[in-house]
Parts: sequence; C-alpha cells; structure tokens
Amino acid sequence: MLSSPSSRTLTALIVIAASWAATGLQAAEITPRRQAHAHNDYVHERPLLDALDQGFMSVEADVILDDGELLVAHSRDETTPDRTLRALYLDPLRQRIEKNGGFVYADKQPITLLIDIKTDGEATFTAINQLLGEYRDVFAWSEDGTLHPGPVVAIISGNRPIEMMTAASPRFAGIDGRLSDLDSDMAPDLMPLLSDNWTHYFSWRGKGDFPATERDKLKRIVEHAHERGRLIRFWATPDNPAMWRVLRDAGVDQINTDNLRGLSRFLAE
Repeated sequence: MLSSPSSRTLTALIVIAASWAATGLQAAEITPRRQAHAHNDYVHERPLLDALDQGFMSVEADVILDDGELLVAHSRDETTPDRTLRALYLDPLRQRIEKNGGFVYADKQPITLLIDIKTDGEATFTAINQLLGEYRDVFAWSEDGTLHPGPVVAIISGNRPIEMMTAASPRFAGIDGRLSDLDSDMAPDLMPLLSDNWTHYFSWRGKGDFPATERDKLKRIVEHAHERGRLIRFWATPDNPAMWRVLRDAGVDQINTDNLRGLSRFLAE
C-alpha cells in the first residue's frame, strides 16, 4: 500500500494548484490541438499545465518506481521525492476535470497520458494500476471485458509487461504497441496506440522534399492502423515545421514535440 503524501509532496501540490490558478485559462478559452503530443512533458517549467495551456491532447511522463513510489524522471539519478506521478499529473488532472464539468477541454474529448516505464515492467505496472485505480473519475478503465470511458486514457510505454497487462482486471491503462503490432488482434482499448522509431522506417530527416515512396509508405501505415482502431505516433522525429507538416498531412495522430508553443501555433494554421 502506498504511504500518505510527504510534506514535500503536499508542498508540490500546493505550488501546482497555485500555478494553475494563476494562468486564469478556462477550458472554453483553449482550442485543443488534436495531434499535439508533449514528448518528455515533465521537463517543462510546469509539467502538464504548460501543455494543457497550449491545447495538447497527449502528454508523456517517464516513471521510475522507487521504494513503492512512482517518481517522474528519465533516470533514477534525476529523481526527487516531490516529483511524483500523483503530484505532477494525477491530482492536477482531477482538479481540472472537476473544474470543467467532467472533462479536460470544453470539446469533451478524452486526452492521453502516456506513461513510459523506466524500471521493472511488472512491478512498476502493478504500482501504476493500483494508483490509477484511485482515480476512476479521471481514467478510462476496463474490467471483465467491460470498458468504462473516462476523460483521460492512460497508455503504458517503455518496459511494457504485455502479458500481465492483457490479463489485468481491472485495468486502468492500455498498451503502447509497435509497428510490428499493426496486424495484432488485440482490442483497441487494450492496445489503443502504436508508437515506433521514425528512423527505423524512414530515411527522410526533415530537410528537402519528402520522398514519394516514403510518403506512400507512411500513408499505408496510418491507414492500416486506423482500420484497426489504433492511433499512430513516431518518436525520434526532427522537431521542426517540415516534419510536423508531413506528419499532420499524413494523419499521424500524435506529433512528438518539445516545442509546445511552436507546434501549437503550427497546428492552428
């Protein structure tokens, strides 16, 4: 069982809540950017909140399991006890959803929280599933084959314990698949997203013309995934407008970026 929040965690929650209140932004004032994904979202000054202020529909948090606590960081030596998944993401999401009548944005479409496991897959997923179970008002979840929709869809990437996740009931997160899973028979709620390394499939690096053969290949991948009811995302993509344009025009569902304001403005064009 997880311990009660420490004084440092409570302080972090107070700071985050005050930071949200200070923005003055309401859900109706923000235009959702449907294809925008905040890669390594936690490195920004205001994790989650900066992305939501720019209308992002997907955010990514790396997670380390440390002595029963889920800490947000890329590696163990970067962790601090106050930067927890609960403090940086789960409680702020609940606060926003309660404030906005049950949804993150006014359009009432669910957003994605991509949780990238950096430690042992089975132990970390067990802790994540237990923790997300405390937020049934926030997350979509399934039990005994019945899907319960929610304003946020959690998806597990990184060290994914696929067999454990497939058998879990209740289950509060889906699996981030790979392009090798394009023909998988897994239900879309179990594997809602396919993510893969752009450089493993395409030679184009965001400069010059996008080759026609690769454009056709990308189109086929996206169409195939959509036929199966899954979203598509690529990582290791150049973070520039030329790349964003190719991904947007091809219908890629989540465009990776570290430049929140830049991608948001691009998608508004």
